[in-house]
Amino acid sequence: MNISVLLFIIIAIIGVSFFAYNIWKIKFNISLGLPEERSDRKSTRLKTMILVAFGQKKMFSRPIPALLHLCLYVAFVITQIELFEIFTDGVLHEHRFFRSSLGGFYTFTISFIEILSVAAFVATIIFLARRNLLKLPRLKMKEMIGWPTKDANLILIFELILLVCIFTMNGADEVLFQRGASHVEMGTNGSFGFSVSSFLGPILFDGLTTDSLHIAERIGWWGHLLMVLGFLNYLPYSKHFHILLAFPNTYYSNLEAKGKFSNMESVTKEVKLMMDPTADPYASPDPDAPPPSRFGAKDVTDLSWKNLMDAYTCTECGRCTSSCPANITGKLLSPRKIMMDTRDRLVEVGEAKRKNGKDFEDGKALLGDYISEEELWACTSCNACVDECPVNIDPLSIIIDLRRFLVMEESKIPNELTGMLTNIENNGAPWQFSQNDRLNWANEE
Repeated sequence: MNISVLLFIIIAIIGVSFFAYNIWKIKFNISLGLPEERSDRKSTRLKTMILVAFGQKKMFSRPIPALLHLCLYVAFVITQIELFEIFTDGVLHEHRFFRSSLGGFYTFTISFIEILSVAAFVATIIFLARRNLLKLPRLKMKEMIGWPTKDANLILIFELILLVCIFTMNGADEVLFQRGASHVEMGTNGSFGFSVSSFLGPILFDGLTTDSLHIAERIGWWGHLLMVLGFLNYLPYSKHFHILLAFPNTYYSNLEAKGKFSNMESVTKEVKLMMDPTADPYASPDPDAPPPSRFGAKDVTDLSWKNLMDAYTCTECGRCTSSCPANITGKLLSPRKIMMDTRDRLVEVGEAKRKNGKDFEDGKALLGDYISEEELWACTSCNACVDECPVNIDPLSIIIDLRRFLVMEESKIPNELTGMLTNIENNGAPWQFSQNDRLNWANEE
């Protein structure tokens, strides 16, 4: 077996295996969440996924970043065709394996990829400028200090290096082909005719010797492969994991009307029991019944698996926070931080439970150690963050469950809400008079 083929196979196996291991860890972490039914209305879910994840529907509420993101998104999807050829060439020890069989369609495909790559290159430069020169407020908030900003810049730099590798590979190969020294159709002068590299290649590489061109082409080829495998294995540690999770996350979106909160099954059962005139209030509880579940959520293991998938899918774009009325008015709440904190805590819990068993407790919790009560009570439950998220993440459901725990388990309620809750309990309404008296004013003369 050729040494380059063997090296290619070893690198590919290591890269794919490590990625599979990271996917397993994330799947394990998400499985720590509570069960939640999201398999109904399959046709509606599929339509939602196609429109929101594939069609980028919600991105276009802000057209300029949406167009820039579209350039990167389409380039990422289409360039996988060229990556498929690289893997084929690597295994078979070939060079541009599909060119002879596809002919003009091959030239069209690579030309289209190059045009998209140029658009992606321009978009990447603009995104770097937006983050580091223009310093948009939503990208410079407190939760973005440190690693989140470095992560965003690092992935953009990876994009630039990958694009440079693509044009180095194609450009150097173009000049080699013109000299009749390419691996493809050796000894035949001409041009590949690719849309960008047929012009860019001679400008950048015409001054190199043939041996240097072969080295440059191989650097571009191996660089492309290594950057893709490196990028693939970096994704599970980055906010850019949404590239993969956006599709399942939007498929399993909450299809209920916004503002409709879920009822806790245990509470609903007790209320129905209270309303049942045939029920025996003095009956002994079933000794075989499972222990009662926690009211609300204190830690990530009290949240649903969909909440945890939301946390991994968060793009940290800040659209939720920039639309949050509480945050706009100076409150501590940031829906983006809620999702980032949930993900950070989940990674910590998952790592501990994999090492020490699923019953392991480290004495910490999402509520208190990561998210403060002040943040939770600042939320107005308006659903602005849910409506704004481009991948249908639901920060509000996490906030509601954490607040449920505070109220129902620890009886921690801000003073401003105590009177309102008392009135609801006594009068069935948030006011200091019965619901039956609410319309008395209409009978007054």
